[in-house]
This record gives sequence, structure tokens and C-alpha cells, in this order.
Amino acid sequence: MRLEGKRALVTGSSAGLGRAAVRMLAAEGVGVVVHGRDEVRARAVAADILAAGGQADIAVGDLTTDEGADAVARQALAGGTVDILVNNAGSYDQVSWTDADPDVWSRTYEANVLSGVRMIRRLVPTMREQGWGRVIQIGGGLAIQPMAVQPHYNATLAARHNLAVSLARELRGSGVTSNTVAPGAILVDTVRELLTEIAPAHGWGETWEDIERAAADAWIPNDIGRFGRPEEVAAAIVYLASPHADYISGATLRVDGGTIRSV
Repeated sequence: MRLEGKRALVTGSSAGLGRAAVRMLAAEGVGVVVHGRDEVRARAVAADILAAGGQADIAVGDLTTDEGADAVARQALAGGTVDILVNNAGSYDQVSWTDADPDVWSRTYEANVLSGVRMIRRLVPTMREQGWGRVIQIGGGLAIQPMAVQPHYNATLAARHNLAVSLARELRGSGVTSNTVAPGAILVDTVRELLTEIAPAHGWGETWEDIERAAADAWIPNDIGRFGRPEEVAAAIVYLASPHADYISGATLRVDGGTIRSV
């Protein structure tokens, strides 16, 4: 993918989608910065990458505060310039309109939107100076087809998609691009555990294959008939980060099995 020698910070990469992204970027020769709020988990991911022959540093901090973002940027830049920023960190919960009071909205917006804005402000100026860079937001289909539940979360995804396009316009002609990867329902560890736990009550079957097929049909009907894998999202991130995507700006790359129906 012609990414050897680049460095990338993937926020929220001590587990789930972010972990898959740093592993795949490292396999392409990218020096990665594993970020999380738990140093033990971040170090474990970095150790796996180093053991596989990759390059990995860690950055620990809470991106919901300016002080935390400063600390993460400082740690990330200690090993060299950051060429690729993937804003993946965020929070998610199942809260209805009734329970999502303004404080819940504010906390979710801080975690899912302003965290990314903080890192953009700290890292993108250097990308512009060097004439090359990548900024990738992790969004989702709920940004354009929201559900009644979790309205605060839906809205933060929409904000991520919107700011990515605005940033692309701002970066016009700079050599730095801004795009969004929009996953559908992805089979991270917590999702598999949840599905296995609730399968008997829904009559989804006993084998994992039956459970996944039935759960996908009931929750996220799509053209493929299953949940996505973290590595499939990571592949989209790697592509948008690469020079092969030089002509892609302000775009959304959906990795959702066709869940979102658009023309």
C-alpha cells in the first residue's frame, strides 16, 4: 500500500476496531501509536505488534479534556511526525430519548466529537506544513439513518461525518485529505458476547453460525447476511490512508454489508 515509513495515531486502539487498524497499518510498514486510557491494554497491543516485527509506541490519555489531548499529542510526537490520524475513540450506550438528558448529550458529544477535534487541531498543522497527511473519522450509518434510540450517539456520528467534509474543504490543495469510514454492525468481542447471551431468549439457535445469521437478520438486515469483522473496517482505513487514495476527498466509505440503502 506504499505506506512504509509513515506514522499513524489511531485513537481508541487498545481494543476493537482501533486495535485491528493499528495491527493492519503496522503490517504495511507504518509506525503506529497505540492510544487508550488504560496503559496496560495499550502496551499489550503494542507488544503484539513489536513481536510481529512492526513498529509501535503508545500514548495514554483521556481525549475528553484539553490536558489529556495535550498529553496524547506529546507522547505521539515524541517518536516522530504523525502523518495519519484516525479518530476512532468514542463512547456508545443504549439510552432512549427519555433517559438521554442534556448532560448525557454533552458527555457523548465531548467523547465522540470534541475528542477528534482536539487531535485535529494538534496534529493537522504539521501535516499541512509537510504537504502530506491523512485524517480519517470513524463514523457510521446511523449518521444518516438514525434510529429512535440513542439519539445522542446518532447525532455525534452525524457531526463526525459533517466535520470530515468541512475539514476536506479547508485542506484543499494541501496534500492532506479528510475522509470517513462508516462501519455497520461489527463483530467485536463485546458484541459476540452479547449475542451469545441473549440468543436463547430470541430463539436464534445454538451454534454460532445460526446465532450470527439470525441476529444479523433481526437487527441489521444487510446484503451479506452477517456482522462485519474488525479487519474489514481496518482494510478500508488502510486504503484511505494510502497514496492510492490521493484523489479521494470528503468521502464516506461504508463498510456495512449494504445496511444503508443510498444511491
